[in-house]
Amino acid sequence: MATLPVISPRLFVRSSVLAACAIAALFLLQCSGGGDSPIFVKAPLPYAEDALAPFISADTMGFHYDKHYAGYVDRANDLTKSGSYAGKSAEAVIQMTAGDASKAAVFNNAAQAWNHAFFFQCLKPNGGGAPGGLLAEMIDAAFGSFANFKKVFLTAAKDQFGSGWVWLVLDDGKLMVITGANADTPLAHGQIPLLTVDVWEHAYYLDYQNRRIDFVSTVLDNLVNWDFVALQLENAPPSHT
Repeated sequence: MATLPVISPRLFVRSSVLAACAIAALFLLQCSGGGDSPIFVKAPLPYAEDALAPFISADTMGFHYDKHYAGYVDRANDLTKSGSYAGKSAEAVIQMTAGDASKAAVFNNAAQAWNHAFFFQCLKPNGGGAPGGLLAEMIDAAFGSFANFKKVFLTAAKDQFGSGWVWLVLDDGKLMVITGANADTPLAHGQIPLLTVDVWEHAYYLDYQNRRIDFVSTVLDNLVNWDFVALQLENAPPSHT
């Protein structure tokens, strides 16, 4: 996972799996599979498929949510139906398979299911622009200004070769912009995800063709759900060390 170093703001603790689970469980995937229940759940969209138009069309959202995301959820559940995954949380499955080539299929589908659920929550109609409150203060401390944060984020999106994700994360008290190829996720690296934009082509190609940066810039300007991002920061655990 590529990292762009920034200036450190006030201290927050590194995420644990349990902390990430607590943050995500409210709206994403089941945090504890039990009995015969599937570990992964296709979380409902918090808006209609056409609600993000004209910035993301209903056609794009339909394919993205009902085909790509749904496929990852189904495959992740098929791959974790038995054995050592029984009763595990989605986040635990991701961490226990990260970096293990023999479990790449499980990791790829589990992480993609989680990443997509998180991404859809990062968007809302009439979103975007600059955040306020503590999040704004920390962005200014880390990047100098919101405008500089946007430049860093867009550069990361441009420089991510091939499919992947661009993230704003909290890591040992630092706000950082990072990228991850394919299914990579901050949960595999002990980081707290705050915001992500999907830069796989299926996220934007119907609407933007090869203009990835136009897509990411449009998301930042018009669609980011900063209330959701701020909630992830608010729920980051204080240091106990």
